[in-house]
Amino acid sequence: QVQLVESGGGLVQPGGSLRLSCAVSRRIFSPYTMGWYRQAPGKQRELVATITNYGDANYADSVKDRFTISRDNSENTLYLQMNSLKSEDTATYYCNTGSCWGQGTQVTVSS
Repeated sequence: QVQLVESGGGLVQPGGSLRLSCAVSRRIFSPYTMGWYRQAPGKQRELVATITNYGDANYADSVKDRFTISRDNSENTLYLQMNSLKSEDTATYYCNTGSCWGQGTQVTVSS
C-alpha cells in the first residue's frame, strides 16, 4: 500500500513560518518527481512546488522566494519550508507523487 503522510500544518500569524513534512513509503519515494499542492476553500487544487530526484525545483510564482521544497532521499521524506506566510497561503496542503496523494495538512495564516 502506497502511503504519503503529511504533517506540520497549523495556525500561524502573517509573516510567520511553517515547515511541512511528507513521509513517503520507501518503495515509491525514489526516483520520482514529487510535489506539494494546495487547495483553498472554494478553489481548485493548485501546484505549489515540485522537485526531481536530482533536486531540481520549480515553484508557483505566488510562492517563489518565500517557499523552499526539499527532499531527504535517505529518510524518504519531502519537505516544504514556508516563510513570510500570507493570508492567501491558507489552504490544505497535499503531498504528491504520480497518482498518489496524501491526506493533506491544514495551514491557516491569520492574526
